[in-house]
Amino acid sequence: MMQLLFGFNGRIRRTNYWLGSIGASFALSAIFWILFMILGGAGVMAVHAAGGDGSSSAGAAAAGGTSILVFVLIIAYAVALTWVGLALQIKRWHDRDKSGVWVFINFIPFVGGIWTFIECGFMDGTLGPNRFGPSPKGIQGQAMAAPVTPTAPVV
Repeated sequence: MMQLLFGFNGRIRRTNYWLGSIGASFALSAIFWILFMILGGAGVMAVHAAGGDGSSSAGAAAAGGTSILVFVLIIAYAVALTWVGLALQIKRWHDRDKSGVWVFINFIPFVGGIWTFIECGFMDGTLGPNRFGPSPKGIQGQAMAAPVTPTAPVV
């Protein structure tokens, strides 16, 4: 799981890409909102305990300290989500036999996001091993058609 979400080497299947993206987004969002509610609730309680209306210096200091913690929490959430997204997307580009540099296509307005969505989310990876590692599907080489042998007609 750690390699899937935080490592940049290797290849992953579309299934792992979608499950990792959706699962990490939900998990990180849940953690973020739980901590946000705890910190936000602590800030409100500190303001009310110090002066009721937040006009006192103690209430303002408590609210300021809480807002700094919330800001740090938002930055940590953004960094974690970006890291996981990059790790998953780079491994998906590797499965398509493309360099991880293709993540920069996301910076092209409109086209980049659509391209990434289609290529990483819906197109199959290369069959067999490629320069980024073995097939995540366990396919050892290019698919070969079974040889056709002529048979004598049965009379």
